[in-house]
Amino acid sequence: MTSPREKLPSVKKKSGEEDDGPLAEPKEKFVPRNWSTFKKHEKELNKLGPMAKSRYMAYEEPSKDILAVREKTLKRLKDLKKDYEMNHPPVPEEVIIEKDKHAKLIGQLKAAEARNRLRIMRLRYSANRAQEINHLISCQPTAIKAVRLQALVPSSAERKDKGDRLDKLQRHRIESLLEDSRGLLTNRLA
Repeated sequence: MTSPREKLPSVKKKSGEEDDGPLAEPKEKFVPRNWSTFKKHEKELNKLGPMAKSRYMAYEEPSKDILAVREKTLKRLKDLKKDYEMNHPPVPEEVIIEKDKHAKLIGQLKAAEARNRLRIMRLRYSANRAQEINHLISCQPTAIKAVRLQALVPSSAERKDKGDRLDKLQRHRIESLLEDSRGLLTNRLA
């Protein structure tokens, strides 16, 4: 009985061969193909479904007709690319810079227009809201309900800065009204 080691061919290197190791680059380009032991005959290929047949044929060598057509196509594409490069010279760098500046300017203008549209929409919304609230206030059955609604739902949004909005004359008038303890300025006696 022979052992399996005797059947295997020897792995010894021939003289002059170099050991490149596992990280060495391959000597030839890898081409995926089906193993010859699993070759299918024409009848077996016809029995396969379209998906299985396409998977199998993906690793088969294409026929000579297909190779010739592929070469013609590649040649035609290379010729078209060469013609295009000859007829359309490269654009100078100054032109590219000018186009970039122009595109940036157009972008800034579009952004400004968008901001303006948003501002107008906000103003229109606040004006419509104020108009609706004023209409609701005017439609109240009694004056007390109208004042109460006006106090609870202001028609316009309050400003954030609540600074002094009175001029000197108005301030003097208010101070004189507040200092009038007898009510001489506000009483209307005939």
